[in-house]
Amino acid sequence: MGCQCTKKNEEKKEDEIEKEDQKLEEINNNGNILGLKEKEEGEKEENKKEEEDYLEHLNEEKNAKYADYPDKMVELINKIRQNPVEYAKIVEDSIKNITSETDKNDETKAKLIYKHKVKVALNRGEDAFKEAVEILRSMEPLPPLEFNGEICIPLPQTEEEIKDPTYLKEQVKILKETTNIDIFFKDLIKIPEVSSLLMVVDDSIKNAGRKREALLNKDYKYIGINSHFIGKTFVAYFSFSK
Repeated sequence: MGCQCTKKNEEKKEDEIEKEDQKLEEINNNGNILGLKEKEEGEKEENKKEEEDYLEHLNEEKNAKYADYPDKMVELINKIRQNPVEYAKIVEDSIKNITSETDKNDETKAKLIYKHKVKVALNRGEDAFKEAVEILRSMEPLPPLEFNGEICIPLPQTEEEIKDPTYLKEQVKILKETTNIDIFFKDLIKIPEVSSLLMVVDDSIKNAGRKREALLNKDYKYIGINSHFIGKTFVAYFSFSK
């Protein structure tokens, strides 16, 4: 009897040890899984941070490259104001760069202008260019605009704010409390020569000619321009006052 009891006790201990070993193995396995998950999460965070740093670096490079955009735009706009007849020839010469394109569904899309290797979709196309030529040729020279930093519209900090139509209106509403901003608008073209050309042509359907009227308004004395890159998007805000 004594021997049998001892044997049973030993078997019981072995079962308990085996169960404890299984628990320890389970705990270790869970620990390893958690450790791997933590490692993966850590790597993801690290990769995300590297990507954000890289994008920020690219933005800094692009913003440095296009830092003179406001100065160039003021210079070009003033040349147009002071020599409208001369600029009419540039607009007229640009007509030859307009073409039509079809999409994958064989539908003809808006005309495009090719300038400095940039394609820009047009709405009215050639007719808008001819209209601008006639207006410029009938104009008298205008005095240059003076850059005024006080009427510059604060730039958005995210691509969502660029797309949000209320952002620009809200910023202008705040500025109007202390300045006399009259007309304002947004532009997304980073090349000054192309940007100024399309502002003068202004072939949009809604509010057609509004940008051109701002650039060529004889009563305006001041212009404010603010611009920068956010991610892949370039945005510039223009404002004018008397």
